[in-house]
Amino acid sequence: MIGQVAVRRFPALTVSTPRTEVRRHTAADAAAVGEIFDDKLTRRWLPLADDSGPIDGHAWCTDLARQRRDSGEGDHWAVVRREDDQVVGSLWTRRTDWGARTTEISYAMAPHARGFGLAAEAVDAVAIALILEHGFQRVELRVAPGNLASRRVAEKAGFSYEGLLRNAGYVRGARVDLELWSFVAADLR
Repeated sequence: MIGQVAVRRFPALTVSTPRTEVRRHTAADAAAVGEIFDDKLTRRWLPLADDSGPIDGHAWCTDLARQRRDSGEGDHWAVVRREDDQVVGSLWTRRTDWGARTTEISYAMAPHARGFGLAAEAVDAVAIALILEHGFQRVELRVAPGNLASRRVAEKAGFSYEGLLRNAGYVRGARVDLELWSFVAADLR
C-alpha cells in the first residue's frame, strides 16, 4: 500500500438518551430536515451566503450523508424526540482526522424544539459514544461569537472552551472568528 491511504468509513452510530434518539438520517426525514435548514435563525448561523438557495433535505439525508460517511469525513444523524418520534434536529460531523482520532460536530434544531436542552443532550451523547465506542480522542464544536444558544449547548454538553480561532469560518457569506470548544477522552474521568 505504498503511496495509498486507506479510507476509513465513519462508524455506524445510534445513541439514546432519556428524551432523544440519535440515528442515521433516512429519506423519510427529508421534509423535517428541509424545514429545519430553511428556518431563518438556523440559516443565520450556517456557513452560507445570504443569497444561497434552500438546502435539499432529501440530498442531506441520503446522498450527502452517504458521501460523507463513505469518505470517512463524518456522518449525518437525526435527533428524534422519543415522546412523539418526531425529527427535531440534525447533527453532523466533519473534519475527521483518523490519525489524530478527532472530529468536529455541528447541529441544527427545529424552532419548536429549541430551549429544552435536547441539542445539548444529543451532542453530549454523540461525543461520549464517539470517544467510548469508537476510540476518538477529541470532539470539537465551533461557535460563531454571538451565537449564545450554541454556546449554551456546548457548555451544557460538557465541552470546554479553548479559545478563539481568528477569521476561521464564515456565516452569511462573511468571514468570522469561531470559538473553539472541545470534549476529550480525559473529560470522562
